[in-house]
Amino acid sequence: MNDMKRTDVVGLLEPLRRYARSLTRDESQAEDLVQDTLVRAYERQGSFRAGGNLRGWLLSILHNSFIDHRRRHLAEFRRLEQSPAAETAAPPEQESRVRLQQVHAAFMRLPDEQRASLHLVAIEGLSYQEAAAALGIPVGTLMSRLGRARAALRGFEAGAHLPQPSEAKRPSLRIVGGSDV
Repeated sequence: MNDMKRTDVVGLLEPLRRYARSLTRDESQAEDLVQDTLVRAYERQGSFRAGGNLRGWLLSILHNSFIDHRRRHLAEFRRLEQSPAAETAAPPEQESRVRLQQVHAAFMRLPDEQRASLHLVAIEGLSYQEAAAALGIPVGTLMSRLGRARAALRGFEAGAHLPQPSEAKRPSLRIVGGSDV
């Protein structure tokens, strides 16, 4: 990469870190994910189209790296998720800080697909087309995930319970017309 592209990559480190933290829910894993993304981008720099969207390309690599890592370490992830975590932090004194932590916790309890979609559009400011391309999904699917994520957060505001990521299940489909054989 030439010097201008390196400068662009350095300027995109913070959005990459934010998105990685949103996906991994862990600071050190997020840093590892960003590093892996930059290594993959460097190794595949020939696949970047001249004049292309560098930010979207890097976010797409980061997302795909996260999915690959998650698939490889699914057993370890489940084991760590089931282990009890001790709370050592003192509760915050300010109401706004407590509220922010509650909203953050609700955001983190969203299913991965919804959280990733909402993060790219609401926090990173990507257009629907750019976010859909980064996630490798159709724009309609992205919009559906955004709608469900926003509805879940509105439900949280109204006092509804958001399921833990391990509790989230896909709705069962029913057959309308015809036979189920």
